[in-house]
Amino acid sequence: METPNKTTAVLKTVSKARQSDDPTENIKRMSEVVAFSAAELDKHKIIHPRMHNKDILNIFRELRTQLLQTAKGQNFVCMVSSICPEGGGSYVATNLATAFALDKTKTSLLIDANLYAPSLTELIVGEADRGVTDYLSTRDLEVKDIVYATGIPRLRVIPIGDNVEGAAEYYSSAKMKGFIDAVKSRYPDRYTFIDAPPALDSSEARILSEVSDFIILVVPYGKVTQEQVEEAIEAVGKNKLVGLVYNN
Repeated sequence: METPNKTTAVLKTVSKARQSDDPTENIKRMSEVVAFSAAELDKHKIIHPRMHNKDILNIFRELRTQLLQTAKGQNFVCMVSSICPEGGGSYVATNLATAFALDKTKTSLLIDANLYAPSLTELIVGEADRGVTDYLSTRDLEVKDIVYATGIPRLRVIPIGDNVEGAAEYYSSAKMKGFIDAVKSRYPDRYTFIDAPPALDSSEARILSEVSDFIILVVPYGKVTQEQVEEAIEAVGKNKLVGLVYNN
């Protein structure tokens, strides 16, 4: 994904009413920033209802439907990993999370775990000085301290953070498992997507697959062989793999 200029936005004033038993009402009360314009979404290569190429929008909506059917009414954590670098993993992860956020009865959380090509700070409106590696490597942060609003309603992002050295050990820690359990269980209407490093170029994708419910592998058209696809499937494991997404 291209890195656009940072967008400036102003926080809306949101009522601090108490939580309702109705998830839809709680979602309506979420503190949001001013949403990206259609032009900004196009620049970020993010799907939206007003985009010209409706085929792409409908593809991600169909992927959303298939994931929901597989989950059988439960929320989930889905890892998205490209088979090779620059294969479109971040593009697919971002737009899958966006597709869920388009549904006003759902929210989504996008976690940047790609140590080698982090990109999700471009979605955050305002400053983001702490992320998942900071949370995992220190004791003084709570999950809420690293979750940021984006220019996409109902979509939240956790950036990679600054403490990227030794992240493989962070990802395999008990704290990482507790972190994933926390973000999944806190909101039953939230669907979490992990933007992981390439499956064949890192050990982190395999480690992150262990804390995920589902795995999607992104196959960049014309860049990998069938043998590499099969090797990537073996690396992350077949039991959680819900599908391959071919990215042109």
